[in-house]
Amino acid sequence: MTTSTAMPSLNSLQTLQTSFSVDVATAHGRALNVPLLAPFTIANSKLDSARNVAIRVELVNGCVGWGEAPVLPFVTAEDQPTALAAAADACQFLVQNPPMLLGSVLAEMSRFLPGHGFASVRAGVEMALIDAVAKSIGVPLWRLFGGALDTITTNITIPIVSPSEAAELAAKYYKQGFSTLKLKVGKNLESDIEVLKAIRVAHPTCAFILDANEGYTANEAVEVLEKLHLMGVTPVLFEQPVHRDDWEGLRHVTHVAKEKYGVSVAADESCRSLQDAQKIIQGNLANVINIKLAKLGVLGALDIIELSRNAGIGLMIGGMVETRLGMGFAGHLAAGLGCFSFIDLDTAILLADDPVVGGYEVSGANYKFTEASGQGVFLRWDGGS
Repeated sequence: MTTSTAMPSLNSLQTLQTSFSVDVATAHGRALNVPLLAPFTIANSKLDSARNVAIRVELVNGCVGWGEAPVLPFVTAEDQPTALAAAADACQFLVQNPPMLLGSVLAEMSRFLPGHGFASVRAGVEMALIDAVAKSIGVPLWRLFGGALDTITTNITIPIVSPSEAAELAAKYYKQGFSTLKLKVGKNLESDIEVLKAIRVAHPTCAFILDANEGYTANEAVEVLEKLHLMGVTPVLFEQPVHRDDWEGLRHVTHVAKEKYGVSVAADESCRSLQDAQKIIQGNLANVINIKLAKLGVLGALDIIELSRNAGIGLMIGGMVETRLGMGFAGHLAAGLGCFSFIDLDTAILLADDPVVGGYEVSGANYKFTEASGQGVFLRWDGGS
C-alpha cells in the first residue's frame, strides 16, 4: 500500500462540518438495479441482482455528489420501495432547507432518518453530501478522511455454491491476484466442509475468511473450527458465526476460537448501532467489528471506528451488494483512515454491469484512489453527470 501525507486539518471532514455552508439546489433518488454475474447465496438469503437506491445532490455552486443506499434482505431494515420513499422525503427536505453548515445538515439527516431503521438511506444521503462538499473544495475523499493510504487490497467472496463451483471460482480468483477468499457458510455444515476442501485444492495458498451470516449455532461454529483444524486450515477470521441476538453464543465462540484455534471472530449483524459496539467491546464478545455504512450511516460508522480504535479492537470494513458508488465511498474511507485489518469491498466485481463512470483504479485485488475531487465518479443518470 502507498502511504501519503495527509492534507492539513483545514480540509478534514471534522473541520468542514463547522466551516462549510451547504446550499442544496436539487436532490433526487432513484432505483439502481444491476444484475449479478451469478446468483449470490448466503445463509439467510439469495440474490440475483442489486436493487438499491442512488442519490444525486447538486449544490448551488454546481458541484454534484453521489451516494448509494444499498438494501439487503435480513440485514438492512429498508427494502427498495421503502428506501425510495425515504430518499424522496430526505431529498425534498434538503432542497427546502436554507443554507447551513455541513455538520448541521448531517445532524438534521440523523434526526430525519433515525437509527438502524433508516441507516442505509441515511448513509446514501450522507455520501452524496460529503462527496459534493469534497468536490467543492477540490479534495479527494480519501484525503478528506485523513489521507493515510491511497491504495487498499480487498478480499473476494465465494457465495454458497457446490464444491466444484467453489473450486472453479477459487482458481479464477487466484489467477486474478486475490490472496484472501471470503467463504459464505452457515447453511449446511457438512457441505461447508466439502466446499472448503475443494477450495483448498484449487487455491492452496489462499487465506480464508469464513462468514456464516448468523447461520450456525455456537456448537456448530466450534465444530467447523475443529474440523478445519484437523485439515490443517486456520481461518484468518470467522465472521458472525451465530444469530445476531445470541450474545452468549457469540461470546462462547469468540473465546474458544481465539484460545483453542487462534482465530479471531468478527461481529457483523450483531453490531448495528453504537450501543451494540459498546456492548461487544465491554463484554469481550468479539475480536473484530465489521463496519458497514448501510448498517450505521457514515457518521455512525465513524463514531464506532473511533470507539473501536480507542478500545484496541480490530476493524473490518464491508458492504452489502453495492455498485462502485457505495464500494468506492467505503474504499475512500478505508484508505483515508488506514485502520482496517480486513477489507471486504468486492461486490462491484460480482455485478454484470457497471453503471458508474470514473473512480478508483482496479488492478486485481488492489484499488488505487486518485487525486480527483470527491469520489471522482458520476452515475450514468439520463446520460449526464
